Amino acid sequence: MIKKSNIISILLLTLCLFFYGCHKKTDPATQEKTEPAAQVVTEPPKPKYYDWPMFRGNPSLLGKADGKLDQQLTLKWKYEIGDLVLSSAVIADGVVYVGGINGNVVALDLVSGQQKWLYTTEDEIESTPLVLDDKVYVGCSDGNLYAFNKDDGAVVWKYSTDDKILGAANWILNEDGKSKDLLIGSYDSRLHCLASDTGEMKWIYQTDNFINGTPAISRGRIVFGGCDSFIHVVSAKDGKSIQRIDVGSYIAGSGAFLGDLLYIGHYGKEFICANIESQEIVWTFKLKHDVYASPAIDGERVVFGARDRIVYCLNRLDGSELWKYKTRGKIDSSPIICDDKVVVGSDDGRLYMLDLVSGELLWSYEIGQPIKASPAISQGVVIIGSEDGFIYAFGPKS
Repeated sequence: MIKKSNIISILLLTLCLFFYGCHKKTDPATQEKTEPAAQVVTEPPKPKYYDWPMFRGNPSLLGKADGKLDQQLTLKWKYEIGDLVLSSAVIADGVVYVGGINGNVVALDLVSGQQKWLYTTEDEIESTPLVLDDKVYVGCSDGNLYAFNKDDGAVVWKYSTDDKILGAANWILNEDGKSKDLLIGSYDSRLHCLASDTGEMKWIYQTDNFINGTPAISRGRIVFGGCDSFIHVVSAKDGKSIQRIDVGSYIAGSGAFLGDLLYIGHYGKEFICANIESQEIVWTFKLKHDVYASPAIDGERVVFGARDRIVYCLNRLDGSELWKYKTRGKIDSSPIICDDKVVVGSDDGRLYMLDLVSGELLWSYEIGQPIKASPAISQGVVIIGSEDGFIYAFGPKS
């Protein structure tokens, strides 16, 4: 017969084992993931940093900037470069790069306008810089393309053509997916292709007259207009001619290249849309004066200025006029589209901001001397040079 005390001991032992089993820790390696998810603490999203590292913003030369742009701007700073400014500024990593007719190339802090470095070349600078990786490339009227270290302005190398360089350089990624080549036109009537790291010449394409503008690039094709009155289409791989389209007059400016369509103006008082694949002129918009400025494209709109003092907005599909805005001076400045706004300078000495949809004037600033350079936009700040010898920065009033 089991004693009462033994029964009590057995019961107590059983209860202890029960509670021990309920509270026993589980091996993390075999524990099922049934615990509630850890709370994730997120920081406020940081604003995107939109650069404008080259003429017209990207290799296709579309002239459209990302980001927001206030409808009313105020002067933030101005920097005296010492002579006329025909070069358009570029912006990369919070630094502004621009050249002057006195041969100076400067790097300025975007926020403060303080000079970071300055280099003086041997002749005039009209070419817009190109910022690519760790270098800044600038063409010069001395016939050289300079490669600067973007941090301190030291000359890494320079490549010599046989005449002045007024247009900006462009770039293309090679088939290896790593190395990059530069493309630059010269008044020696040639398009030069060089290795971006060393300046070594890869190939040369010969035309029949000066190349004043910047070549546009899309899907392995290089497209540019020349003073020989042709639109040239060249293979990026080997520099061989794919085709030429005769427009009947000098082409001094640069075109915007979208899909198979090139949008460009010329000295025959026309702005045209050309199909590169079929070699046809899709439509022609007649003007009363020449077109030197490059166009900007956003959706179904193409915007450009002409020497008849007017900014035009056309339907890019059929060339019909959507609106026009008249300034008091000819327009060689190429417009930029940003945040449904158009920013452009004029020889009347004013910088204009227009509504992209209606063409209504939203804001303007009188500098007082002709503005032939094109604007650059980054972080809601507009940078523009003028013939008064200053670089201007306009930003939000707040």
